Amino acid sequence: MRNYCLFLGLCVWGLSACQKNYESVPLGQQATINDVFNTQDSSGQQAILYLSNCYLVTLPNGHNRVGGDYLDAASDDAVSSSLTVSDVQMIATGAYTAASPNADDEWSRNYNAIRDCNVFINNIYRVPLILLLPDGRKAIGALRSEARFLRAWLYYQLIERYGGVPLVGDTVFSITDNVQLPRNSFADCVNYIVSECDNIKDSLRTPQELDANNYGRITSGMAMALKAQVLLTAASPLFNGGNIDGADPLTGYPSYDATRWQTAAQAAQDVMNLGFYSLVPSFENVFTTQAYPIGTNTETIFWVQIGPTTAVETTNSPVGYGSAGGGGETSPSQGLVDAYPMNNGLAITDPASGYNPLDPYSNRDPRLNATIFYNGHLWLNRNVETFDGGLDKPGGTSAETKTGYYMRKFMGPFETVNSSPAEYSNTIHDFIYCRYAEILLDFAEATNEYSGPSAAVYNVLTSLRQRAGIAPGTNNLYGLTAGMDQDSMRAAIHNERRIEMAFEEHHFWDIRRWKTAAQAYNAAPLQGMDIQQTASGLVYNRINVLTTAFKDPQMYFYPIPYGEVVKNPQMKQNPNW
Repeated sequence: MRNYCLFLGLCVWGLSACQKNYESVPLGQQATINDVFNTQDSSGQQAILYLSNCYLVTLPNGHNRVGGDYLDAASDDAVSSSLTVSDVQMIATGAYTAASPNADDEWSRNYNAIRDCNVFINNIYRVPLILLLPDGRKAIGALRSEARFLRAWLYYQLIERYGGVPLVGDTVFSITDNVQLPRNSFADCVNYIVSECDNIKDSLRTPQELDANNYGRITSGMAMALKAQVLLTAASPLFNGGNIDGADPLTGYPSYDATRWQTAAQAAQDVMNLGFYSLVPSFENVFTTQAYPIGTNTETIFWVQIGPTTAVETTNSPVGYGSAGGGGETSPSQGLVDAYPMNNGLAITDPASGYNPLDPYSNRDPRLNATIFYNGHLWLNRNVETFDGGLDKPGGTSAETKTGYYMRKFMGPFETVNSSPAEYSNTIHDFIYCRYAEILLDFAEATNEYSGPSAAVYNVLTSLRQRAGIAPGTNNLYGLTAGMDQDSMRAAIHNERRIEMAFEEHHFWDIRRWKTAAQAYNAAPLQGMDIQQTASGLVYNRINVLTTAFKDPQMYFYPIPYGEVVKNPQMKQNPNW
């Protein structure tokens, strides 16, 4: 792990201080711990600013995060529209090594952020903070717990990528310290994160206590949700019975234990039992409505603030809208499009579904329309044209869709606008890391794996499908089959996660923890739709777009960066790297 003499938070504080008080804090003078955690500062202004910076360095914006693309474009759900070999394409084709890690490698960034959090955790009680929470509790304990949550979340991101990693506790290493630490087991890491979530939840603000001045702060609900996420991951096949090296505790548990699913289900149930979170009526509005004022968006649990911009639209919308902009960066795959059922809830492969391959986008699950631009989709006062030679697939040397589709999700309601020429306006684009729909799906998955399909499991899927706008059908199961066995229900849950959570940085990790990534990447090339306009109408032809590759079992984990292994004899590399 890299060590730094300078703390990023202190540097930020020092820059601000130099600008405002250049006579008392000369340019170039480094701010100290005593400056930030001032024993005379009852307002805690600089300490709170430091914590804000911990949030900043911990929570990346997931929109086009990986080299300008969504992480899901490194899975079987999409490809980058880039004209060059993109970072996500290199991940999807396995073009990375320990010495040349992929663009999603988070090792150094996360450990630097953990160090920043530890600085705050170790020093905040030096500040005589008088700030109170709405219920009269001292805020200082909540602030410290926020930093502990951020640290726990950083560890979760690490174990998804690498398995067991070194746990540094509250230690803040300096440049002279021995940091040749071994990796802790995967079980140790899971237990540590869960313990942290349990220990901090009662000292954090409740979701009901968020206000305009504290929008986006970690709440008790977020701590409970992280616990549920971690336990679901730990119970999943990659770690629980499917360890790629059964003798290696760094890559999972040595044997299967069904009660891990039960524990994960209970953690999700605990979040549900709070009674605060709920599905909002509109699937599309989840992503453009903030959680404050209270009750405005009761579905978001954990998110990073982005604020009102047009960045998502101008980066990812179709390319043919002139001055409105549209970079068309994200090209969803045909496989993702096919995953959406018809509006009667039946899969398009079901003969009773009514699917028409000559009119493939009509009468589909409304979430398709809210997630993906397809040929004929209404946008900015006209229909999207992704047929060859159409306005949004003109050909030539500029970037455009490679699959016949563009990503629609996260964008404002710009189907029709009153301005001329049509243009985008600023829209909230907070990136949501956890929302209530995920917790429901976590509960359904874990419950089904532990005890099989139940009424509670069915209720999760029907509630999501009802919210989406799928017809209930004569049996009120929204296209689901009554009496499904465990395997059938598992397939239904997996597909529901894929379409409900598309582009939210879940599917990429889901296919790994389910241990289905090898099949997803290696079964066949990713496909798109080539559409030809003829005198008799449109002709649809599936085309191969990208041959992906996944080395099984090597790539179920990222390699520990080569430099870490070389300089630390105790740092064991992941299998086959």
